[in-house]
Amino acid sequence: MFRIDEEDRPLLLTGLTLAGMLVAAIAYWGLPDGFAWIGHAALLVVFAAGGVPAATRALTALWKEGELDIDLLMVIAAVAAALVGAAFEGGVLLALFSLSTTLEERAMGRARRAIESLMELRPDTALRRTPAGTEEVALEELVPGDVVVLRPGARVPVDGEILEGEGEIDESTITGEAVPVMKSAGDPVFEATVNQNGVLAVRVDRPLAESTVARMIALVTEAQAARAPSEQFSSWFGQRYTIFVLCFSSLAFLGFLLLDNGWHDALYRAATLLVAASPCAIVISVPAAILSALSASARGGVLFKGGAALETLASVSSFAFDKTGTLTTGRQELTGLRCEGDENVFLARLAGIEAQSEHPVADAIRRAASERGVTPIEMREARAVPGEGIIALDGEGVVWAGNERLAKRMAEHAVPMECPAFLAALRDTPRTLVLMGRGAHVHGVATVEDRPRASARPGLDALRARGITQLAMVTGDRAAVAERVGAELGIARDAIHADLRPQDKVDIVARLAEGNRVAFVGDGVNDAAALARADVGIAMGAAGSEVALQAADVALLSDDLRRLAAAHRLAQRAARIIRQNLIFATGAMVTLVLAGLFFHLPLPLAVIGHEGGTVLVVLNGLRLLADPIRLAQDRVAADAPDGPAFAADRHV
Repeated sequence: MFRIDEEDRPLLLTGLTLAGMLVAAIAYWGLPDGFAWIGHAALLVVFAAGGVPAATRALTALWKEGELDIDLLMVIAAVAAALVGAAFEGGVLLALFSLSTTLEERAMGRARRAIESLMELRPDTALRRTPAGTEEVALEELVPGDVVVLRPGARVPVDGEILEGEGEIDESTITGEAVPVMKSAGDPVFEATVNQNGVLAVRVDRPLAESTVARMIALVTEAQAARAPSEQFSSWFGQRYTIFVLCFSSLAFLGFLLLDNGWHDALYRAATLLVAASPCAIVISVPAAILSALSASARGGVLFKGGAALETLASVSSFAFDKTGTLTTGRQELTGLRCEGDENVFLARLAGIEAQSEHPVADAIRRAASERGVTPIEMREARAVPGEGIIALDGEGVVWAGNERLAKRMAEHAVPMECPAFLAALRDTPRTLVLMGRGAHVHGVATVEDRPRASARPGLDALRARGITQLAMVTGDRAAVAERVGAELGIARDAIHADLRPQDKVDIVARLAEGNRVAFVGDGVNDAAALARADVGIAMGAAGSEVALQAADVALLSDDLRRLAAAHRLAQRAARIIRQNLIFATGAMVTLVLAGLFFHLPLPLAVIGHEGGTVLVVLNGLRLLADPIRLAQDRVAADAPDGPAFAADRHV
């Protein structure tokens, strides 16, 4: 049996309406009077195919939600035209209204499908390694700890870590970066990216429901449901204005009668006013632009959690940045050890403590221990102190590792903190210090260092070029380290804030927000409060940073800081298009209403002006779909090993 797909039904009804209108026009102008019945039958088809669905939608909205839908205005106007003998004009109204509604739905559906297509990025099966070789299994059967084998050209089925092999991974589906990234053992890979060459063995790290694509889909679904302030106003205005239009048209009808226009003429002119004053174009102006911008930004590797974040970013004039893992690569390297006694024993104990952490500093210390062949000493009951360090127990009692704030905390209930000569000598070094000790006694210190991202300076320069004059760095690291990084990035010395606790970052963001909108860019646990406090919180490398992703309003799936300026430009362009749409829609409506009040505006002309204006604002908003966040396609070599950041800021 022939069945009509629900998605294709509006298209079929619109086609039927237009065909009926064409036949009615031919009968009206091209056939003898004896064939008038053909025109009447065609108009009946137009009213049935174009009017009944609109009336059904309107009555459903009125009955279930208590809302007066704009569809109701169009149906009333068409029926009024038919009652005064202008059924042809009423048919023109329904035909154009049906066409514009279908075009809007198809166009807006295109924006939604750009996101829904993320589901199609997933492969259906994966090759799981078994003791006997490999077996093909459905993705739903994979669990963390499984090892999957990726052949050249295969799409990565899960989030995981490469155990064996090396090759280039095309991450454009996730990060928007067109140039493949070289990956090897130890590097993370993300679902829906493509293995270009080489054979890779990948350990599954996350179940399917918590994967990168699953989180992207959840984010975009949340974004589409979360309305921007202008969208909320547009909806609020549309509801109340629809009631106003009905009352206004009724009063106009009475006014025309009092002016001796005659019943037919008065009803015709009132119907014309009903069409002219309908707010379709105004109501659709904002969501058309917002949804298009959200889709375009997602294709460029930037996810907004809703239209409100998009609108707010457009008005941001200050940016504050965390340092470690945001402005810097987060790829720390151990540069030196100073300690009492044997260095290897000190490093073994320090690596044992840091084995409990995923922070970049901890990773640097573990790598150094592995390279030196030092086995970490086993620790238990490890406890992180955000922004300071970590405390654990070994065979001799409580031991800690972290910055000087943690050292002072551990000395609070003991004798004053002992400051060895080697620590005093390192206080002015432009490197991060990791102290280790027991109680008030410092046993040694490790120096680690990372470098600014190669995209950091171009990214900040791009923001400056867009008129952002206030760029600040906030970090828990020491002033000497922060000033070294800030100097390399061109950040003014008075805009560098160091030695901060998480609450201090919140206070500085609050100060920056006085008098202007501020965005905070961070990547870890230590940044969550500041991300939430800022007008716009932006999470870096969100393909791997769970806590930052939850606290932020915007997620950069790539670590390329140049995307900030691109996202800011897109947000401002969306704001301009919204203003253009609202000005045009309001101007067109006022012009049509004045013409209907003081002149004899033909109903077909009012219909063309109303429906044409609605389609134009939708198409103007959809221009943003062709404006994804684009960057120079050269991959920054220094960022290549990074991948999306996994750092949870603890030391700094």
